[in-house]
Amino acid sequence: MPFGAQLDGDKTAFRLWAPGARHVDLVIGDEATADALTMASDGMGWHTRTVDGARAGTRYAYRIDGGLTVPDPASRANPDGVHARSAVVDPGTHAWRDERWRGRPWREAVIYEVHVGTFTPEGSFAGVIARLDDLVDLGVTTVELMPVAAFPGTRNWGYDGVLPFAPAACYGTPEDLKRLVDEAHARGLMMLLDVVYNHFGPEGNYLHAYAPQFFNPRHQTPWGAAINFDGESSATVREFFIHNALYWLDEYHFDGLRVDAVHAIADDSQPDIVTELTTRVHEHFGATRHVHLVLENDHNQARYLERNALQQPILATAQWNDDLHHALHVIATGERDGYYADYAERPVTAFGRALAEGFVYQGDVSVYREGAPRGERSAHLPPVAFVAFAQNHDQIGNRALGERIAEIAEPEVLRALTACLLLAPQVPLLFMGEEFAASTPFLFFCDFGPELAAAVTRGRREEFARFARFRDPGARQAIPDPNDEATMVASTLDWSEVLRPRGARWRAFYRHCLDARRRYIVPWQHGVSCGGSYRVDDEALLRVDWYNAAGRGLHLVANLGPNPVGAVRFPSGQRVYATDGVPDPGVTGALAGYALTFNIDESR
Repeated sequence: MPFGAQLDGDKTAFRLWAPGARHVDLVIGDEATADALTMASDGMGWHTRTVDGARAGTRYAYRIDGGLTVPDPASRANPDGVHARSAVVDPGTHAWRDERWRGRPWREAVIYEVHVGTFTPEGSFAGVIARLDDLVDLGVTTVELMPVAAFPGTRNWGYDGVLPFAPAACYGTPEDLKRLVDEAHARGLMMLLDVVYNHFGPEGNYLHAYAPQFFNPRHQTPWGAAINFDGESSATVREFFIHNALYWLDEYHFDGLRVDAVHAIADDSQPDIVTELTTRVHEHFGATRHVHLVLENDHNQARYLERNALQQPILATAQWNDDLHHALHVIATGERDGYYADYAERPVTAFGRALAEGFVYQGDVSVYREGAPRGERSAHLPPVAFVAFAQNHDQIGNRALGERIAEIAEPEVLRALTACLLLAPQVPLLFMGEEFAASTPFLFFCDFGPELAAAVTRGRREEFARFARFRDPGARQAIPDPNDEATMVASTLDWSEVLRPRGARWRAFYRHCLDARRRYIVPWQHGVSCGGSYRVDDEALLRVDWYNAAGRGLHLVANLGPNPVGAVRFPSGQRVYATDGVPDPGVTGALAGYALTFNIDESR
C-alpha cells in the first residue's frame, strides 16, 4: 500500500499525505515515553519517516504543525478507538489455511447479511465464527458483513466509519477478522464486506485539519462536502479508496465487496471512481480467483452491470435490487408511505417486472421523485446481476421502531413472497435472523460524543414527524434513543428463538427452499444471459418465465392475492417447489390464495 505504516523486518516506514500541513511530526511509542520525530516532506504533500525498532504493536500518531495529534487515516489497527493512537500491524502473521480456496461462482451465492455487534451476544468476530455451521446447514453460501471499518464509540451500524483500513476494535483484532474469513472458507462460505466510499462519519475524521484536498466543496452531499474524486489532487484520493478495496480483498482474503450508496458519490470525471475501482480490481486479480463487486445504487444505472461476450461482469457483478424489495413490501404489508408510493398502484406487476427484468424503474417517471425519470434498461442483463431480498439492515432499521417484516405481514403472504425470492434466478439475500422470523427489532444505534449524540437523537425523532403515527411529540419520544446502549442490546438476536415452534417452522421452510435452489436452480442457471418475461392476470396471478442457454425454461406461477383463481394452466416439467394443494404439472385447475409453483422444463 502507498499509504500508512509499512513494516519491513525490524523497521517501519511511515507515510502520511498531509498537503494542508506545513510540518508533521511522527509521535511514536507509548504515550508516557513517546518521541516526536520530524518527518521529511517532498513538497507534494507526502511526509515520510522510517524508524528502526518499530515493530508490530508499536503505537504511533502524527502531530500536525506542532498542535493537533491524529491517528493514521490508513491505520491497520486503532486498538483504543478512532481518537487514539494507531498500531503497527504485521500483515503476514496470520497462517492462512485457505491456499486452495478460489471462491465460488456468483450464481451459487446465497447471501446472509450480518451486523457483527448484534449477530450474537458476544458481538465479536469470534461470535460470528461460532454460528457459521448454522449458516452452512441453512443453505447459505456467502456471509456479508456490514461495515467493520473503525467508527467512533463501541456501537454503530458501521456507516460512520472514519478509519477505513482498521477493523473496529470493539469486534476484535485484525487477526480475529482474518480467522473469521479463514474459518468461513474452510466451510465453503464466501465472505463479502460492506465498504463505504461516499462519506466519512461525523466524528473522528481529522482529514479536514491536514488534508482538506480530500474533499471537494463544489459537490455537497447529505454529509457535507463530497469526497474529492474529480477535483484538484483527486488522483491521490482515488488511490486511497482503490487501495482500500484491494487491501480487504488481498490482505484479508475477502471474496468481494458491497459498495455502499454509489449514487451518493459525486464524481464528474471520466472514468468515474466506480468504473476505475472495479476495473482496477479485475485487473489485479484477473482469473486467479472469483472476486465479486456488488453495488447499492438508487439511480438504477444498468451501465455498471454490463457483461462481456463471455457473460462475465465488465465492472460490477451485481446490484442490490431495491425495486424488488419495495414491490414485495407493498404486497406483504399494504404500506404506501414514502418511496412505496411508486409501487402502490400495481404492486404485483412491479414485483413481476423486478423478477423478470431486474429494475422496475428503467427510465420510468417516479411519482415519489416528483416526476423525474429513474433508471436505465435492464432486461438484457442476466438475473444474477441483481440481489433480491425481503429485508435488509436499511429496510428494517429505517423504520422508527425497527420492526422486521415478519412482525408486520401475515405469515401466509410473506411465505409465498419469500419462496418467489429464494427460488428465482436472482441472487437471494437474507438479513440475519430472518430465517427464524426473529422478533427482535433492528434499530438505528450509534455511540457519539454528547453534543453530536443529542443532535442525532433529536434528528432521528423529528425525521418521523411527517408520519401520522408520530405527529404527536409524545409519540416521537417513544422512538428509541440511538445513543442509548439499550437500543443496540434490544437489536441483538435471541438465538433461543430458533428452537421455539415459530422459529423452527420458519427455519425449516427457508432450509427447504434453499435446498431446492441448490439442487435445481443453480445447475439450471448456467448460461442464463438475459432476463425473462412476465404476465399478470386479475392483478394477482403472476407468471414469470426464464430460459437458459440450452432453452430449458424455469416457470413461476404464483397467486399473490388472498382469493383462489380458477382455470389456471400449470407448466409441465420437473416440479422444483409448490405450496400444498397445487395441481400436478401440465394440468388446468384452481390456484389457492398465496399459492405458487416453480417448474423446470425437462432436459432435452
